[in-house]
Amino acid sequence: MADPKGFLKVTERELPARRPVPVRIMDWNEVYEPGDSAVLRRQAGRCMDCGIPFCHKGCPLGNLIPEWNDLTWRGEGRAAMERLHATNNFPEFTGRLCPAPCESACVLGINQPAVTIKQIEVSIVDEAFASGWVEPEPPGRLTGKTVAVVGSGPAGLAAAQQLTRAGHTVAVFERDDRIGGLLRYGIPDFKMEKRHIESRLRQMREEGTKFRAGVEIGRDLSWSDLRARYDAVVIATGSTVPRDLPIPGRDLDGVHFAMEYLVESNRATAGDAVPNQITAQGKHVIVIGGGDTGADCIGTAHRQGALSVTNLAIGRRPPGERPESQPWPMTPHVFEVQSAHEEGGEREYLASTVEFLANEAGEVRALRVAETEFVDGRRVPKSGTEREIPADLVLIAMGFTGPERAALEDQLQVTFTDRGEVLRGDEYETAASGVFVAGDAGRGQSLIVWAIAEGRAAAARVDEFLMGTTSLPVPVGPHDVAIGL
Repeated sequence: MADPKGFLKVTERELPARRPVPVRIMDWNEVYEPGDSAVLRRQAGRCMDCGIPFCHKGCPLGNLIPEWNDLTWRGEGRAAMERLHATNNFPEFTGRLCPAPCESACVLGINQPAVTIKQIEVSIVDEAFASGWVEPEPPGRLTGKTVAVVGSGPAGLAAAQQLTRAGHTVAVFERDDRIGGLLRYGIPDFKMEKRHIESRLRQMREEGTKFRAGVEIGRDLSWSDLRARYDAVVIATGSTVPRDLPIPGRDLDGVHFAMEYLVESNRATAGDAVPNQITAQGKHVIVIGGGDTGADCIGTAHRQGALSVTNLAIGRRPPGERPESQPWPMTPHVFEVQSAHEEGGEREYLASTVEFLANEAGEVRALRVAETEFVDGRRVPKSGTEREIPADLVLIAMGFTGPERAALEDQLQVTFTDRGEVLRGDEYETAASGVFVAGDAGRGQSLIVWAIAEGRAAAARVDEFLMGTTSLPVPVGPHDVAIGL
């Protein structure tokens, strides 16, 4: 595939430069400079004729990576777009937000830096939109069947687009005022500008998908009534219940869940009035949790003018290189410097938060933290190592524990796993007949690429449920064991 000697001639990864830190923290635009097409083709040419492309298995969507690398190297952008869209409904999202497990599985990565798969992917789709190649694909006929998709994140949107193209009449319900779910209000614009969502929604509307924003299923319309009105229902509400930190002082003013903070910031960035907005301006900010959501909080705090930003992680700092216990083609857990980390602040590891400390007004003024020690496999604060860190704003970014379940249990009688996800079978169907679940609501907190893969797979099962058979493709990832995941 691609240049037969490309990986021998070009041995280094080349990525677009990030805009200078002093410039980019003054706005909310994406952090990367425009890419160079010559560099892109050179990097695509590094893709080897490796015989068994492990990148296929590393990607939950089973993306045809060697094929669109080859087409990119040959300058056949439209054909590359078609191969990209054959397996991925929204490469403009994954190309910006996915941590790229495909690159960890790249065969070239055994002894060289992996092919820049993620950058090639997003460049293909950006060129496609700019050139007008992304066109609606309405169905040739309608089946007369109706499907309600609840939730408009990546899983819900993927399921909706697949089912619409299969000829079903699909309505997507979203409780927020705009469509997009986590993509809209959980991801800051410096990681993905919202114009990319709008571009894809225009295509979906022209294909026939209906969107119902501002409707909360379970409150404005019961789940049981929804099931009665539609031939099938897809639950794609995500994993939205945040993991809490129940320690003394948790109820102090100034201690918030990360998503409360990010949603308000994204609304303000979109031009909405946000009364009493949670802001980092002029404050000492502490972010608890070292994952992607924590990094989003860090970047947001810098742009709001925080005096300082400290990121606390309870575990050890990951190694800088792939550890021996996570050999290729596994996805290694390594130390990562995201764009937000480049912008300033401190990152502390082995930091266990013991207590939130208050000032006289009942507001948080500091955190008492201790060094983490490991006792019988548990992470606990080490006695005698306590210290205080000043804080005016604390953001808890410790992940999520599952979907909101009360209305689902009461109105649909679906059941849940011990971990809090909606219980489903191998065909994505829940205990309620005709009700399916896709994405984080059924899988648990995961990657955007898994959400899209599950949306596509669930759509095929819904189509089969309605019609007795399906021609919709099923990704290789869901219910398989993808490498490194």
